Amino acid sequence: MRDTMNDKHTPIAVPAADVTARTTSLYPEPFASRMAGREKRRLGDVFGLANFGVNLTKLAPGASSALRHTHSLQDEFIYILQGHPTLVTDTGETPLAPGMCAGFKAGTGNAHQLLNRSNEEVQYLEIGDRTVGDAVIYPDDDLQASFVDGNWRFTRKDGEPY
Repeated sequence: MRDTMNDKHTPIAVPAADVTARTTSLYPEPFASRMAGREKRRLGDVFGLANFGVNLTKLAPGASSALRHTHSLQDEFIYILQGHPTLVTDTGETPLAPGMCAGFKAGTGNAHQLLNRSNEEVQYLEIGDRTVGDAVIYPDDDLQASFVDGNWRFTRKDGEPY
């Protein structure tokens, strides 16, 4: 295990905007292209964080955070920094604004996603743990995922790989 406290390559602090943005999705097609307009900066990875992740995420107008999903073991939390996204869950839609936050407890089955239906960019922090054995269900799509050996593995709901 790497000792990041003594690793000369691990910074003490960085401007979040300097962290390389990932604009591609881990989803297989045809789902990956539905994430156009989403940009993630994996802030936690810069510091070698292993137990949880922190992303600074931007959504262009018309973009979505993810496919609507629910985790079996991973808790998630979001904090809106800029813009007015719509939170979509099994219970309906909730308009969000800067300074608002939402949490998604693992195992509830309440699927969620953010949609940017506005004409302005949305920016938010998303935080989630990295629990081994987590599984994700996407109720609106023929997709499921499992977190194995530090990577997401995607299959159809019948188990067939993409």
